[in-house]
Amino acid sequence: MAVNKRFPPPPSVYGHARPWNSSIKPELLHVIFARQAREVPDAPLVEFLGRSFTYRQLYSEARRFAAGLAERGISKGDRVGLFLPNVPTYVAAYYGAMMAGAVVVNFSPLYTVEELSHQVEDSGTKLLVTLDSPLLLPTATKVLDASSLQHLIVARLADSLPRLKSLALRTLGRRQLAPVPQRSDVLEWSDVLAEWNWVRWLDGKEPDLRVGTVTDLALLQYTGGTTGTPKGAMLTHGNLSSNAIQVDMLDPFDRAESDIVLGALPLFHVFANTCVLNRTVVRGGCIVMLPRFEAGQVLKTITRTQPRAFPGVPTMFQALLDHPDFTRTDWSALRVCISGGAPMPGPLREKFESSTGVRLIEGYGLTESSGVVSTNPYQGLRKPGTIGQPIPATQVLLLDKEDPESLAPDGEPGELAVRGPQVMQGYWNLPEAQATTFAEHNGEAWLRTGDVATIDDDGFLTIVDRIKDMIAVGGFKVFPSQVEAVLLEHPAIKEALVIGRPDAYRGEAPAAYVTLNEGESVSGDELKAWLNAKVGKHERVEELVVREALPKTMIGKLDRKALRAEVLG
Repeated sequence: MAVNKRFPPPPSVYGHARPWNSSIKPELLHVIFARQAREVPDAPLVEFLGRSFTYRQLYSEARRFAAGLAERGISKGDRVGLFLPNVPTYVAAYYGAMMAGAVVVNFSPLYTVEELSHQVEDSGTKLLVTLDSPLLLPTATKVLDASSLQHLIVARLADSLPRLKSLALRTLGRRQLAPVPQRSDVLEWSDVLAEWNWVRWLDGKEPDLRVGTVTDLALLQYTGGTTGTPKGAMLTHGNLSSNAIQVDMLDPFDRAESDIVLGALPLFHVFANTCVLNRTVVRGGCIVMLPRFEAGQVLKTITRTQPRAFPGVPTMFQALLDHPDFTRTDWSALRVCISGGAPMPGPLREKFESSTGVRLIEGYGLTESSGVVSTNPYQGLRKPGTIGQPIPATQVLLLDKEDPESLAPDGEPGELAVRGPQVMQGYWNLPEAQATTFAEHNGEAWLRTGDVATIDDDGFLTIVDRIKDMIAVGGFKVFPSQVEAVLLEHPAIKEALVIGRPDAYRGEAPAAYVTLNEGESVSGDELKAWLNAKVGKHERVEELVVREALPKTMIGKLDRKALRAEVLG
């Protein structure tokens, strides 16, 4: 195995629909959106809980929002924040801000006042768009009072719903809505749009909404914070449009078919931002958008709307399998499900595929790469347990785990490094991080991922673990993911996390935490004995704890950092 061989492999084993050396032509994201609005104006871009929004409608809203931003002094390079769940307003606000030359900043709807305030200040966000939800608006208002934020724009959920649902929410569901504060620095979305002066446009004085270059910043995307304080990855129009085009190139299916993607992943996360939003606009397709992931609603929506693709994280697919409506769902239209964000357990993949007949493939990416680096091919050769082959125009190599200035020795895993048009420019306000985030080889800058990997002769990548997660046991390096993979072979175990705990003699010792499948009953001591008989001496856990639940991140990934903080303090 030539583990430090640079990609690409021989063309005969490259499994993606387009060649690795395909040409990528980056564009301004809002220019791509404008082109689709001209070419397929009446095609649905978003289907939201039974109501359709066409390209023409959302493009019009985006233009009017851009004009409203200009009226408030928002200009090129200013930061506009989106504190929104998956709603149609997100699409108009995202592309509209870019039309105005602004940089979008995504904020998770799960953020506390403190988390949101910190990132608003760090990014210098001037204006924030949110929803009249009791889970969002009060938090956003407190941040408006406690930060340098200048304006808050509030969209009303009822305005995005079908007529009867909208009426019911306005009349019977008022407790599900938060009152919009009556103050000069809080504006309603509809009022901002109404201020677009169409006379100026008719007179030929429309603001130039296409100004800019592909090297301009489009998005500040904060990392999930699993390796420390969240950092704002600086992603340009070229980075994001390239990755959307790269992902679209992976699709081998008939392009005459309707392109419908299920959007249950949160759009504020880079995975969905590229694979659900930008890729769909590049294709001229439709997003079946759900405000959040709820297994029963997802299953009903699959039957009702017949999507062709469903990107998700492993816990989503597990939740679908566990739901009583799973066997009553019509899976016939789905061509592929794409899993990312966390390793896909083999038993989960096998059960999902055998139950649905839909291919579930695993891919890999990170915030700093605009979303996607590699994936298993949608058809043909794949290698379960790997993260597939790099996508078109993406290079990878392996660095020495102890010395990133050198390549990994032959036959050994190394830190995965990436080059491609989707790789970020650096971290916002953290120029000193550049030296540790990128490594230089042969005069080229490579993004260090922090993930330890191998590359086989066909160019398939396997993630072994994260450098910071490796456990030092008496001079040996233990990879938690390898121990977790063994645990998941036990039929009673549903989820598993392994962390290192301080040990006076060995430095650290592995400890395992698991949840069980429904109806299973087995003790931690029994599982510990079973596991320790199957792993190396230095990998044996000193304790195995059975829990009701394991901590997860905002998109449903198992959260090793949170578990470590909980257990070790």
